[in-house]
Amino acid sequence: MDKTITRRATYNGFLLHMALHRSPLRLLLLPILPIGLALYAVKLWDRRRLKEFSQSLLIGRRVKQADFSRYLESHADLVVGKNVYPQLLARVRAEKAEGYRHVIATASYRLYVEAIAARLDFDAVIATDLASDDSGHVLARIDGHNCYDAAKLERVESWMTAQGLDRSACHIRAYSDHISDAPLLAYADEAFATNPHKPLALMAEAQGWTILDWR
Repeated sequence: MDKTITRRATYNGFLLHMALHRSPLRLLLLPILPIGLALYAVKLWDRRRLKEFSQSLLIGRRVKQADFSRYLESHADLVVGKNVYPQLLARVRAEKAEGYRHVIATASYRLYVEAIAARLDFDAVIATDLASDDSGHVLARIDGHNCYDAAKLERVESWMTAQGLDRSACHIRAYSDHISDAPLLAYADEAFATNPHKPLALMAEAQGWTILDWR
């Protein structure tokens, strides 16, 4: 989703939106965030650990679902209103007219992606899930795998199976800006390197994938 559908990454914006509206004093903890970024940069932490750390810091380790829900709609309004490529909206409309179903497959949290997807007229979301406890509180802990790289393709295949979709009977288009989605792009019938960073642009040229640049 990030930098394919949206101009800018959405995760930090989500964290800041939640902190600003739910608990502004948590913004005072922002100077601690670079510690996590440094640990990720030197590969002591993976993406999963960094995301959990950032969420704990700016939102909290255990939060009532209702505390999230009241701000997810306003966050989605901001993303769709200011951060979505208009070319994406036009392509979705055109593809729907051709009969395509649209699915967002993203490493971002399902928690906030679903409201964005609904506004963009997507049909389903495959995303990173957060764990919850017995009382329904959302935890700063990823449930299962971060929906990223090869794990994203596995999630897509599982979703197709659950939907009763036969791969041989489907025509799949995949869009991504990042080389981590190479497994999904290779799986598709049509691959679109969309606003690609250099490694993906080079791979797309080598593989004969279409390059779209909306920047």
